[in-house]
Amino acid sequence: MSIKLIAVDMDGTFLNDEKSYDKVRFLEQYSRLKARGIRFVVASGNQFYQLVHYFPEIQHEIAFVAENGAYVVDAGEEIHCGEFAQVQIARILDVLADVPDIQKVVCGKNSAYAHVSMPEVVIDKMSNHYRRLKKVEDFYALDDIIFKFSLGVQQEAVPDLLQRLALEVGDIAQPVNSGFGFIDLIVPGLHKAHGLSLLQARWNIKDQEVVAIGDSDNDIEMLRHAGFGFAMANASPAVVEVASYSTTDNNDQGALRVIDRVLTGAAPF
Repeated sequence: MSIKLIAVDMDGTFLNDEKSYDKVRFLEQYSRLKARGIRFVVASGNQFYQLVHYFPEIQHEIAFVAENGAYVVDAGEEIHCGEFAQVQIARILDVLADVPDIQKVVCGKNSAYAHVSMPEVVIDKMSNHYRRLKKVEDFYALDDIIFKFSLGVQQEAVPDLLQRLALEVGDIAQPVNSGFGFIDLIVPGLHKAHGLSLLQARWNIKDQEVVAIGDSDNDIEMLRHAGFGFAMANASPAVVEVASYSTTDNNDQGALRVIDRVLTGAAPF
């Protein structure tokens, strides 16, 4: 069966540790993908405005499953936008107020928001993921569509916090490990696989015709969903377990190597 869609995660997958990629190599690949009618989708926990920054030449041609699936855009057209209800936002904020040693970013359609008390060094770190990031005094008073909460924590604190959040807000928000010391609270069911499904329905593409590449736990649904799920060599153990295939790490252009395999028909294609 021919491949009709390739979906890539960004941090730890498509991007190397310096947050860049071999643009010359990829754009040559993309030209060949486009000529063959193979769709290219960026599926990331990052903000949409940050993701388009990486692809200025083709941002109006490709699709983005941003914010871990909460915001889906195809060729500049909004396809889906998730949303927490105001009562849910307030409840989540109340719970997070009692969690020590976390850095909160509230993610909305128009911008991401950090509290004015957040140190500049943390703001700079968050800017790697959010092209639009505003400081605010009151999270409860935001005038935006809110669809994700991003929490920066010490890596060793991630497992316990995931369990706590599942118990305290799991009925209204799904906690996912996004890697690199980040936990995202997302609208239940609005993960990357859901975003891909919306695009597949739009383009009439079967699951078996999809390649997905990822490294972190927030890629698990996407890798299970795709006919060909690839784990990076630097992937988490949970990702390695669910992926049917593997590639080299993000500093060895593992994602681009998979694209080459698709284009040349090398195994398993």
